[in-house]
Parts: sequence; C-alpha cells; structure tokens
Amino acid sequence: MADEYTPPKVWTWDKASGGQFSNINRPIAGATHEKDLPVGKHPFQLYSLGTPNGVKVTIMFEELLAAGHKDAEYDAWLIRIGEGEQFGSGFVEVNPNSKIPALLDRSGDKPVRVFESGAILMHLAEKFGAFLPTETAARAETLSWLFWQMGSAPFLGGGFGHFYAYAPEKYEYPINRYAMEVKRQLDVLDRQLAENEFVSGSDYTIADMAIFPWYGGLVKGWSYNAAEFLSVHEYKNVVRWADLLYARPAVQRGRMVNRTSGDPSSQLRERHDAGDFETRTQDKIAAE
Repeated sequence: MADEYTPPKVWTWDKASGGQFSNINRPIAGATHEKDLPVGKHPFQLYSLGTPNGVKVTIMFEELLAAGHKDAEYDAWLIRIGEGEQFGSGFVEVNPNSKIPALLDRSGDKPVRVFESGAILMHLAEKFGAFLPTETAARAETLSWLFWQMGSAPFLGGGFGHFYAYAPEKYEYPINRYAMEVKRQLDVLDRQLAENEFVSGSDYTIADMAIFPWYGGLVKGWSYNAAEFLSVHEYKNVVRWADLLYARPAVQRGRMVNRTSGDPSSQLRERHDAGDFETRTQDKIAAE
C-alpha cells in the first residue's frame, strides 16, 4: 500500500507530476505563442483533433452533407494538442479555453466563433434545422441527453481514462471509483436504449452524435483498452446502438477526419473537400 498523501496547506504547480500530458497541462489560461490560424475556402472552419469531442463535430458535418445540406461544407484543420498548438494566439481567439474542437462560422456577414462541442452541435443543428427536434418534448429530451453526455464524459475521460490508462502511477481507489461510475453511466444508457432505437427516441439526433464517440467507442473497444476490464459486452443495448451508428457512412467518415492514429487508411488528418476521403488519407499520401 502506498504512503498516504497529505495535501499541502497551499497547492503549488509541480510540472513533473502530470503524467502523459504534463507537457501541456498548466494552471493558467491564455496564449503561449503567436500563431495565426489557417482559413480555407468553405463557410465553416473547424480546428480540431480526432478525439471523441472532435469526432462529435465531424460526424455532424458529414451527416449534414449526406442529408443534402450543401452549405455545410467545411475545412477541418488539424490541431496537435500534444504539441501545444491549442495555445497559439489564433486558436485562443476562437476558444479562450484552449480545448478542441473550435469552430469559426464564416457563413454570415461577420465570423462567429463557437467553442465547446455541445454548443457547436446545437449551433449547426439550429442553423440547418436538422438532427434536433422542434416539438417541445422531443427537443427537451434530446437536449437532456446531449447535456447528459457533456456532464458524464469527464468521469469517463478525465476520471477513468486518466487513472486507468494515463496516470504515471496506478492506484486502486481512483480506478475503482471511476470504473464504478462509468459502469453506472453505461447502465443508464443501456436502460434508455432498451426502450428506444436511438438515445432520445425514434429519431437520430445530435444526442447520438455526442454520445457515440465516447460510449460507443468504449463498447466498440476503441477507448483505453478497457472493454474487457469494464465487461462492456453486458450492455447489449448500447452495443446494438453503437453497431447501428457505426454502420452509417457519415459516421465512418467523421471518425476519419483529423485522426492521427490507427491504420493509415483511416486517417484523414485534414479535410478540405469531400474527395479527400479518396485521395488524401495517410496511406495515399505515403504512396505519393
């Protein structure tokens, strides 16, 4: 058993104690260097990385385009958070919280910044009148599940994921604490999906797009190598739903955008045109 930790009277920043992400974690906000963001030709400029939060938005864009919303064309620029690119001055102007994804909507007379993935999903859903019901009860249900994800995922990522996969030392208490909470969340979702085809009902919505990269990814075995540890096969309704969403071509494309790991054929690090999925994946670039 490790020696018990006694918190100091006043906390101070120990740069060496942050584990895998110690090079980018810090207790202050703001830019660390001057760097303008690139701007492409499309109405929407997305600055992101293919993490679960980033994938929510690229799925949304690809679903909008698949549904015929041609004005939803976008440029997706890669932000390498491991290298601190989210602390560049241009990025901080779009998102003062220095987290991906960040969106600049240039479709109107004046550019509009939108940050936080849930806010981006709502912004796009309302702008295009898609994937968010307008009937009061259905809209409330969808938004409730959207915000369920926003409130729950930190326990999965920053809680369980950090202590199980990334912390420099493994301790029983935090792993047990957050494993219990993640399994409770999976049970919440499983019970909801036992009664509904999609998360908020019979329609596919932004709630599904928000929840899938986190909890769908977990039961599909993509997150933290934790599927066996958490016995995710027990959540049969979540597994059924995750398979249903993954069968959607737009979801598969959305998972590829800004991705920097895995099979090179699945990595479209930047997306500037629909044809990029056929010509600019990492395996195609390597073959040039």
